[in-house]
Amino acid sequence: MNKLVLGNLVHRPLRSIISALAVAIEVVMILSVVAIFYGMLNGSRTQTSGIGMDMLVRPGSGSALLNTSAAAAPIAIGDVLRGLPHVKVVSPVNVKFTIGKSVENISGIDYTSYNALKPFVFVAGGPFQNQYDIIIDDLQAATGPGIHVGDKVTVLNHEFTVCGIVQRGKGGRKYIPLETMDLIDGNPGKASAFYIRTEDAPTDEGKTKIEDAVRDEILATDGLQDWSVQTIQEYLAALTPEHLPGFSIALKVIIGIATVIGFMVIFQSMYTAVMERTREIGILKSMGAGKFTIVSVVLRETMLLAFAGIVLGTGATYLLSAILHKRFPTLAFAVTPDWVLKAVVIAVLGAFCGALYPAFKAARKDPIDALSYE
Repeated sequence: MNKLVLGNLVHRPLRSIISALAVAIEVVMILSVVAIFYGMLNGSRTQTSGIGMDMLVRPGSGSALLNTSAAAAPIAIGDVLRGLPHVKVVSPVNVKFTIGKSVENISGIDYTSYNALKPFVFVAGGPFQNQYDIIIDDLQAATGPGIHVGDKVTVLNHEFTVCGIVQRGKGGRKYIPLETMDLIDGNPGKASAFYIRTEDAPTDEGKTKIEDAVRDEILATDGLQDWSVQTIQEYLAALTPEHLPGFSIALKVIIGIATVIGFMVIFQSMYTAVMERTREIGILKSMGAGKFTIVSVVLRETMLLAFAGIVLGTGATYLLSAILHKRFPTLAFAVTPDWVLKAVVIAVLGAFCGALYPAFKAARKDPIDALSYE
Protein backbone atom coordinates (compact mmCIF):
# COMPACT_ATOMS: atom_id res chain seq x y z
CA MET A 1 0.00 0.00 0.00
CA ASN A 2 2.87 2.37 0.75
CA LYS A 3 4.21 1.86 -2.79
CA LEU A 4 0.70 2.55 -4.11
CA VAL A 5 0.48 5.78 -2.10
CA LEU A 6 3.85 7.02 -3.35
CA GLY A 7 3.02 5.95 -6.89
CA ASN A 8 -0.21 7.94 -6.83
CA LEU A 9 1.65 11.08 -5.75
CA VAL A 10 4.39 10.66 -8.34
CA HIS A 11 1.89 9.90 -11.12
CA ARG A 12 0.55 13.49 -10.92
CA PRO A 13 3.68 15.45 -9.84
CA LEU A 14 2.33 18.92 -10.64
CA ARG A 15 -0.82 18.41 -8.61
CA SER A 16 1.22 16.99 -5.71
CA ILE A 17 3.62 19.95 -5.81
CA ILE A 18 0.78 22.49 -5.89
CA SER A 19 -0.93 20.77 -2.95
CA ALA A 20 2.28 20.75 -0.91
CA LEU A 21 2.92 24.40 -1.80
CA ALA A 22 -0.60 25.33 -0.63
CA VAL A 23 0.12 23.81 2.77
CA ALA A 24 3.50 25.54 2.80
CA ILE A 25 1.85 28.91 2.09
CA GLU A 26 -0.62 28.22 4.89
CA VAL A 27 2.26 27.59 7.33
CA VAL A 28 4.23 30.64 6.14
CA MET A 29 1.17 32.91 6.49
CA ILE A 30 0.51 31.75 10.04
CA LEU A 31 4.11 31.85 11.25
CA SER A 32 5.07 35.13 9.56
CA VAL A 33 2.02 37.06 10.80
CA VAL A 34 2.44 35.68 14.31
CA ALA A 35 6.18 36.42 14.18
CA ILE A 36 5.56 40.07 13.28
CA PHE A 37 2.71 40.57 15.78
CA TYR A 38 4.40 38.89 18.71
CA GLY A 39 7.80 40.23 17.71
CA MET A 40 6.54 43.79 17.95
CA LEU A 41 4.79 43.03 21.24
CA ASN A 42 7.78 41.29 22.83
CA GLY A 43 10.11 43.96 21.48
CA SER A 44 7.99 46.62 23.14
CA ARG A 45 8.13 44.72 26.42
CA THR A 46 11.91 44.37 26.23
CA GLN A 47 12.47 48.02 25.37
CA THR A 48 10.10 49.22 28.10
CA SER A 49 11.90 47.04 30.66
CA GLY A 50 15.16 48.74 29.71
CA ILE A 51 14.02 52.28 30.48
CA GLY A 52 14.91 51.98 34.15
CA MET A 53 11.59 53.12 35.57
CA ASP A 54 9.70 51.43 38.40
CA MET A 55 6.34 53.10 37.85
CA LEU A 56 4.33 54.74 35.08
CA VAL A 57 1.95 57.62 35.80
CA ARG A 58 -0.43 59.16 33.25
CA PRO A 59 -3.77 60.95 33.04
CA GLY A 60 -6.99 58.92 32.96
CA SER A 61 -7.18 55.14 32.83
CA GLY A 62 -4.50 54.91 30.13
CA SER A 63 -4.41 52.44 27.26
CA ALA A 64 -2.30 49.31 27.07
CA LEU A 65 -0.03 51.09 24.60
CA LEU A 66 1.65 54.24 25.86
CA ASN A 67 2.16 55.56 22.32
CA THR A 68 -1.62 55.83 21.80
CA SER A 69 -2.04 58.23 24.75
CA ALA A 70 -2.37 61.95 24.05
CA ALA A 71 0.00 64.44 25.64
CA ALA A 72 -2.52 65.84 28.12
CA ALA A 73 -0.49 66.21 31.32
CA PRO A 74 1.24 69.49 32.23
CA ILE A 75 4.99 68.92 32.61
CA ALA A 76 4.76 70.89 35.88
CA ILE A 77 3.07 67.84 37.43
CA GLY A 78 6.55 66.32 37.46
CA ASP A 79 7.58 68.79 40.17
CA VAL A 80 4.65 67.63 42.30
CA LEU A 81 5.63 63.99 41.84
CA ARG A 82 9.27 64.70 42.71
CA GLY A 83 8.16 66.15 46.03
CA LEU A 84 6.51 62.94 47.15
CA PRO A 85 8.28 60.63 49.63
CA HIS A 86 10.17 57.60 48.22
CA VAL A 87 10.41 59.15 44.71
CA LYS A 88 13.97 59.50 43.36
CA VAL A 89 13.53 60.36 39.66
CA VAL A 90 10.59 61.67 37.62
CA SER A 91 10.92 61.92 33.84
CA PRO A 92 8.18 63.42 31.62
CA VAL A 93 7.84 61.85 28.16
CA ASN A 94 5.75 62.30 25.04
CA VAL A 95 5.76 59.16 22.87
CA LYS A 96 4.32 59.28 19.36
CA PHE A 97 3.31 56.38 17.12
CA THR A 98 4.02 57.24 13.48
CA ILE A 99 3.33 55.54 10.17
CA GLY A 100 5.48 56.70 7.27
CA LYS A 101 8.13 54.77 5.41
CA SER A 102 8.03 52.52 8.48
CA VAL A 103 5.97 52.08 11.63
CA GLU A 104 7.86 53.44 14.63
CA ASN A 105 7.70 55.19 17.99
CA ILE A 106 9.33 58.58 18.49
CA SER A 107 10.15 59.41 22.11
CA GLY A 108 10.15 63.02 23.22
CA ILE A 109 12.28 63.07 26.37
CA ASP A 110 13.73 65.38 28.97
CA TYR A 111 17.31 64.13 28.55
CA THR A 112 18.59 64.82 32.07
CA SER A 113 15.78 63.03 33.94
CA TYR A 114 15.39 60.26 31.35
CA ASN A 115 19.11 59.52 31.54
CA ALA A 116 18.86 59.51 35.35
CA LEU A 117 16.40 56.59 35.21
CA LYS A 118 19.13 54.47 33.61
CA PRO A 119 22.07 56.05 31.80
CA PHE A 120 22.34 55.86 28.03
CA VAL A 121 25.34 53.93 26.75
CA PHE A 122 26.67 55.93 23.82
CA VAL A 123 28.31 54.13 20.91
CA ALA A 124 29.07 57.44 19.20
CA GLY A 125 28.32 61.11 19.77
CA GLY A 126 26.56 62.43 22.85
CA PRO A 127 23.46 64.16 24.30
CA PHE A 128 21.28 66.80 22.63
CA GLN A 129 23.04 70.08 21.86
CA ASN A 130 20.38 71.78 19.75
CA GLN A 131 16.59 71.87 19.46
CA TYR A 132 16.50 69.65 16.38
CA ASP A 133 19.03 67.05 17.46
CA ILE A 134 18.08 63.37 17.59
CA ILE A 135 19.51 60.34 19.37
CA ILE A 136 19.09 56.93 17.71
CA ASP A 137 19.95 53.41 18.84
CA ASP A 138 22.53 51.17 17.17
CA LEU A 139 19.92 49.04 15.38
CA GLN A 140 18.35 52.12 13.83
CA ALA A 141 21.80 53.33 12.83
CA ALA A 142 22.39 50.02 11.00
CA THR A 143 19.39 50.40 8.68
CA GLY A 144 19.92 50.90 4.97
CA PRO A 145 23.36 52.26 4.08
CA GLY A 146 23.89 53.17 7.74
CA ILE A 147 23.38 56.36 9.76
CA HIS A 148 26.23 58.22 11.44
CA VAL A 149 26.61 61.11 13.86
CA GLY A 150 26.08 64.35 11.95
CA ASP A 151 23.77 62.81 9.36
CA LYS A 152 20.39 64.37 8.66
CA VAL A 153 17.21 62.32 9.15
CA THR A 154 13.56 63.24 8.66
CA VAL A 155 11.28 62.59 11.62
CA LEU A 156 7.69 63.83 11.99
CA ASN A 157 8.17 65.77 8.73
CA HIS A 158 11.08 67.75 10.22
CA GLU A 159 14.79 67.46 9.59
CA PHE A 160 16.93 66.42 12.56
CA THR A 161 20.69 66.04 13.02
CA VAL A 162 21.93 62.81 14.59
CA CYS A 163 23.88 63.88 17.68
CA GLY A 164 24.33 60.46 19.30
CA ILE A 165 24.02 56.72 18.76
CA VAL A 166 23.23 54.59 21.83
CA GLN A 167 22.98 50.91 22.64
CA ARG A 168 19.54 49.44 21.95
CA GLY A 169 16.95 48.54 24.58
CA LYS A 170 16.09 51.77 26.42
CA GLY A 171 12.48 52.42 25.51
CA GLY A 172 12.71 53.23 21.82
CA ARG A 173 14.91 53.71 18.78
CA LYS A 174 14.59 57.46 18.21
CA TYR A 175 14.68 60.21 20.86
CA ILE A 176 14.15 63.93 20.39
CA PRO A 177 13.95 66.74 22.98
CA LEU A 178 10.58 66.88 24.75
CA GLU A 179 10.28 70.60 24.03
CA THR A 180 10.76 69.93 20.31
CA MET A 181 8.14 67.16 20.35
CA ASP A 182 5.67 69.49 22.04
CA LEU A 183 6.46 72.25 19.55
CA ILE A 184 5.83 69.92 16.59
CA ASP A 185 2.72 68.59 18.32
CA GLY A 186 1.41 72.12 18.91
CA ASN A 187 1.00 71.24 22.58
CA PRO A 188 3.71 73.10 24.53
CA GLY A 189 4.50 72.16 28.12
CA LYS A 190 2.68 68.81 27.98
CA ALA A 191 3.62 65.16 28.44
CA SER A 192 1.79 61.91 27.79
CA ALA A 193 3.21 60.19 30.88
CA PHE A 194 5.75 60.35 33.68
CA TYR A 195 8.32 57.63 34.35
CA ILE A 196 9.18 57.25 38.04
CA ARG A 197 12.07 55.53 39.75
CA THR A 198 11.45 54.93 43.43
CA GLU A 199 13.83 54.34 46.28
CA ASP A 200 15.68 51.04 46.32
CA ALA A 201 14.86 48.32 48.81
CA PRO A 202 16.85 45.27 49.98
CA THR A 203 14.02 42.84 49.13
CA ASP A 204 11.27 42.51 46.53
CA GLU A 205 8.70 42.73 49.30
CA GLY A 206 10.22 45.98 50.49
CA LYS A 207 10.22 47.37 46.95
CA THR A 208 6.55 46.44 46.56
CA LYS A 209 5.70 48.28 49.80
CA ILE A 210 7.50 51.39 48.55
CA GLU A 211 5.66 51.28 45.21
CA ASP A 212 2.31 50.80 46.97
CA ALA A 213 3.09 53.77 49.20
CA VAL A 214 4.00 55.94 46.19
CA ARG A 215 0.78 54.90 44.44
CA ASP A 216 -1.27 55.87 47.48
CA GLU A 217 0.55 59.20 47.74
CA ILE A 218 -0.07 60.02 44.07
CA LEU A 219 -3.76 59.11 44.18
CA ALA A 220 -4.18 61.15 47.37
CA THR A 221 -2.75 64.27 45.67
CA ASP A 222 -5.30 66.89 44.59
CA GLY A 223 -5.99 66.66 40.85
CA LEU A 224 -4.37 63.23 40.47
CA GLN A 225 -7.11 61.06 42.01
CA ASP A 226 -8.27 59.78 38.60
CA TRP A 227 -4.81 59.18 37.14
CA SER A 228 -3.46 55.79 36.13
CA VAL A 229 -0.60 54.62 38.33
CA GLN A 230 1.06 51.33 37.34
CA THR A 231 4.19 49.53 38.36
CA ILE A 232 6.42 48.38 35.52
CA GLN A 233 5.30 44.80 36.21
CA GLU A 234 1.64 45.78 35.89
CA TYR A 235 2.25 47.68 32.67
CA LEU A 236 4.20 44.82 31.08
CA ALA A 237 1.52 42.33 32.15
CA ALA A 238 -1.01 44.42 30.20
CA LEU A 239 1.04 44.12 26.99
CA THR A 240 -0.75 40.96 25.87
CA PRO A 241 -2.90 40.24 22.80
CA GLU A 242 -6.03 40.29 24.98
CA HIS A 243 -5.38 43.92 25.99
CA LEU A 244 -4.54 45.24 22.52
CA PRO A 245 -7.42 46.40 20.29
CA GLY A 246 -7.90 44.15 17.28
CA PHE A 247 -4.75 42.09 17.90
CA SER A 248 -6.46 38.77 18.61
CA ILE A 249 -9.15 39.38 15.98
CA ALA A 250 -6.60 40.11 13.25
CA LEU A 251 -4.58 37.05 14.23
CA LYS A 252 -7.62 34.77 14.12
CA VAL A 253 -8.71 36.18 10.75
CA ILE A 254 -5.29 35.55 9.18
CA ILE A 255 -5.09 32.04 10.62
CA GLY A 256 -8.64 31.33 9.43
CA ILE A 257 -7.87 32.49 5.87
CA ALA A 258 -4.68 30.42 5.78
CA THR A 259 -6.51 27.33 7.02
CA VAL A 260 -9.26 27.72 4.43
CA ILE A 261 -6.64 27.99 1.67
CA GLY A 262 -5.00 24.75 2.76
CA PHE A 263 -8.35 23.01 3.21
CA MET A 264 -9.70 23.98 -0.21
CA VAL A 265 -6.56 23.03 -2.15
CA ILE A 266 -6.28 19.65 -0.43
CA PHE A 267 -10.00 19.03 -0.91
CA GLN A 268 -9.84 19.84 -4.62
CA SER A 269 -6.66 17.82 -5.12
CA MET A 270 -7.87 14.68 -3.37
CA TYR A 271 -11.37 14.89 -4.82
CA THR A 272 -9.91 15.07 -8.34
CA ALA A 273 -7.54 12.20 -7.52
CA VAL A 274 -10.43 10.01 -6.35
CA MET A 275 -12.43 10.73 -9.52
CA GLU A 276 -9.44 9.93 -11.73
CA ARG A 277 -8.74 6.64 -9.95
CA THR A 278 -12.25 5.20 -10.04
CA ARG A 279 -11.18 2.01 -11.85
CA GLU A 280 -8.19 1.61 -9.55
CA ILE A 281 -10.47 1.81 -6.52
CA GLY A 282 -12.78 -0.76 -8.13
CA ILE A 283 -9.85 -3.14 -8.61
CA LEU A 284 -8.76 -2.74 -4.99
CA LYS A 285 -12.28 -3.41 -3.72
CA SER A 286 -12.68 -6.43 -5.98
CA MET A 287 -9.48 -7.82 -4.49
CA GLY A 288 -10.96 -7.59 -1.01
CA ALA A 289 -9.91 -4.11 0.11
CA GLY A 290 -12.37 -2.78 2.66
CA LYS A 291 -13.64 0.75 3.19
CA PHE A 292 -11.05 1.40 5.87
CA THR A 293 -8.23 0.45 3.48
CA ILE A 294 -9.51 2.81 0.78
CA VAL A 295 -9.94 5.66 3.26
CA SER A 296 -6.46 5.07 4.69
CA VAL A 297 -4.87 5.25 1.20
CA VAL A 298 -6.40 8.67 0.54
CA LEU A 299 -5.57 9.98 4.03
CA ARG A 300 -1.98 8.72 3.84
CA GLU A 301 -1.51 10.54 0.55
CA THR A 302 -2.91 13.68 2.16
CA MET A 303 -0.64 13.43 5.22
CA LEU A 304 2.43 12.99 3.01
CA LEU A 305 1.50 16.13 1.09
CA ALA A 306 0.76 17.97 4.34
CA PHE A 307 4.05 17.08 5.98
CA ALA A 308 5.98 17.95 2.82
CA GLY A 309 4.25 21.34 2.83
CA ILE A 310 4.89 21.81 6.56
CA VAL A 311 8.62 21.14 6.18
CA LEU A 312 8.80 23.48 3.18
CA GLY A 313 6.73 26.19 4.89
CA THR A 314 8.67 26.08 8.16
CA GLY A 315 11.99 26.22 6.34
CA ALA A 316 10.76 29.11 4.20
CA THR A 317 9.67 31.01 7.31
CA TYR A 318 13.08 30.72 8.96
CA LEU A 319 14.71 31.78 5.68
CA LEU A 320 12.34 34.76 5.51
CA SER A 321 13.26 35.61 9.11
CA ALA A 322 16.97 35.66 8.25
CA ILE A 323 16.38 37.82 5.17
CA LEU A 324 14.20 40.31 7.05
CA HIS A 325 16.67 40.60 9.94
CA LYS A 326 19.41 41.29 7.40
CA ARG A 327 17.37 43.78 5.37
CA PHE A 328 15.43 45.44 8.20
CA PRO A 329 17.43 45.23 11.47
CA THR A 330 14.76 47.10 13.46
CA LEU A 331 11.94 44.75 12.44
CA ALA A 332 10.93 42.43 15.25
CA PHE A 333 10.31 39.03 13.63
CA ALA A 334 10.20 36.23 16.20
CA VAL A 335 9.52 32.64 15.08
CA THR A 336 8.82 30.69 18.27
CA PRO A 337 8.74 26.88 18.70
CA ASP A 338 5.28 26.94 20.30
CA TRP A 339 3.76 28.66 17.27
CA VAL A 340 5.64 26.35 14.90
CA LEU A 341 3.91 23.47 16.70
CA LYS A 342 0.54 25.25 16.50
CA ALA A 343 1.01 25.90 12.78
CA VAL A 344 1.85 22.23 12.23
CA VAL A 345 -1.30 21.14 14.08
CA ILE A 346 -3.48 23.65 12.18
CA ALA A 347 -2.05 22.57 8.81
CA VAL A 348 -2.47 18.86 9.57
CA LEU A 349 -6.05 19.31 10.78
CA GLY A 350 -6.93 21.46 7.76
CA ALA A 351 -5.48 18.92 5.33
CA PHE A 352 -7.13 16.01 7.18
CA CYS A 353 -10.54 17.68 7.07
CA GLY A 354 -10.07 18.56 3.40
CA ALA A 355 -9.39 14.90 2.56
CA LEU A 356 -12.22 13.35 4.59
CA TYR A 357 -15.02 13.76 2.04
CA PRO A 358 -12.96 12.54 -0.94
CA ALA A 359 -11.77 9.56 1.16
CA PHE A 360 -15.26 8.48 2.18
CA LYS A 361 -16.53 9.09 -1.35
CA ALA A 362 -13.88 6.67 -2.61
CA ALA A 363 -14.78 4.12 0.07
CA ARG A 364 -18.46 4.21 -0.91
CA LYS A 365 -17.86 3.43 -4.58
CA ASP A 366 -19.49 0.24 -5.80
CA PRO A 367 -16.79 -2.10 -7.17
CA ILE A 368 -18.96 -3.18 -10.16
CA ASP A 369 -19.65 0.42 -11.18
CA ALA A 370 -16.02 1.33 -10.60
CA LEU A 371 -14.71 -1.51 -12.78
CA SER A 372 -17.03 -0.53 -15.63
CA TYR A 373 -16.01 3.16 -15.35
CA GLU A 374 -14.29 4.55 -18.43
